Amino acid sequence: MKVKLIYSWIGMLLVVLGLTGCYNMGEPRENILKVYNWADYIGEGVLEDFQAYYKEQTGKDIKIVYQTFDINEIMLTKIEKGHEDFDVVCPSEYIIERMLKKDLLLPIDTVFAHSPNYMTQVAPFIKEQIAQLGTPEKPANRYAVCYMWGTEGILYNTKYVTEEDLASWGCLWDKRYAGKILMKDAYRDAYGMALLYAHREDLKNGSKTVAQLMNDYSPASMDSVEKYLKLLKPNVAGWEADFGKEMMTKEKAWMNMAWSGDAQWAMDEAAAVGVDLAYTVPEEGSNVWYDGWVIPKYAKNRKAASYFINFLCRPDIALRNMESNGYVSSIAAPEILEACEDSTLENYSDVSYFFGPSAKQVKVPVTIYPDKSIIDRCAMIRDFGNKTEDVLEIWSRVKGDNLNGGIIILILVVALIMVGLQIRRRWLIHKRSNVQFRLRKHIIRKH
Repeated sequence: MKVKLIYSWIGMLLVVLGLTGCYNMGEPRENILKVYNWADYIGEGVLEDFQAYYKEQTGKDIKIVYQTFDINEIMLTKIEKGHEDFDVVCPSEYIIERMLKKDLLLPIDTVFAHSPNYMTQVAPFIKEQIAQLGTPEKPANRYAVCYMWGTEGILYNTKYVTEEDLASWGCLWDKRYAGKILMKDAYRDAYGMALLYAHREDLKNGSKTVAQLMNDYSPASMDSVEKYLKLLKPNVAGWEADFGKEMMTKEKAWMNMAWSGDAQWAMDEAAAVGVDLAYTVPEEGSNVWYDGWVIPKYAKNRKAASYFINFLCRPDIALRNMESNGYVSSIAAPEILEACEDSTLENYSDVSYFFGPSAKQVKVPVTIYPDKSIIDRCAMIRDFGNKTEDVLEIWSRVKGDNLNGGIIILILVVALIMVGLQIRRRWLIHKRSNVQFRLRKHIIRKH
């Protein structure tokens, strides 16, 4: 998911240099843990603290080689080819499902020398969701432990729009907001959102569910998605992967289709400079996403990887990671709920689906823990499977088609200027050559 990229790269470089120095290929592999994670997705000092934890548990030192990625498919390609022996990686739910189908994962150990199994504190709600990714023969919760989760919704500036204005995803098609909307550059999220809006009446009368629509790849649905997204495009100021938070904080845009963790980070940053941002999930519903830790098939240190996953599930560590990246841990420990409660909030939320019956009426930010009524109208987007290429083609056409007249004219003018410059350059070269030829000829005649 996925913030403050420049600082993240610098930080990760320092981590790699500080924790490992140069990766010594001759060093025993059991003394090294290779981690592959999203950028800016772990708390400060957590890696160093894991080293101390591992030493306490096993009596052995562990060095960490830490690398980051920003696209699930790039990570998967490296794992699939077996060219990288990462011990533990953090893919999103649909990639976990794909990895399970392709037999690319090893089971996670659950017995530790002197430590409880903190993985048991993952919320039952989360375990039920992750279980959908596996099969009876290969239960997903045996191979994956959810790390962070959240929703997709709309981050908005309360100075220009209200929550009522954004009650439906239809606000994105409203011409009043043309040029003030940022869309997440994520084909899966855009596909699901467009299909929910296209079938808003079916959702109202109960003939379709969010889960059905989010995972409908029929030709009719694909055509519908492409039509709606192309109609939306003229309103879109940009397709962003990470700059949306900054644009919203600086009031360059009014609305941003965003992941909840990014929204929370942007809201906190904006508040510090006097900008009031808020977040909502439209009435049609949305997707709930999950990132989880897995051990790839080609891992060389499954033991340390299992200890690492267990350590990240420890409530105090889970809370530190939440505070660092703005996303929500899968751990449902009471101390995490206590830390997230905010008595200054006006409204109560029902988060009993996550923390249990005692959390039916608590004051927590809905960006972090959505009310049960919101969760009930959200669903997980599964792996597209063999339809992935078709959906990517739609996405390519949506982002590449429908250029407006001004942009086309600009492109043509630039092209003509470039052609003119090339012609002039060739003419000057030719002219210079003729002058040099005449000069040489003159010199020869003179001598």
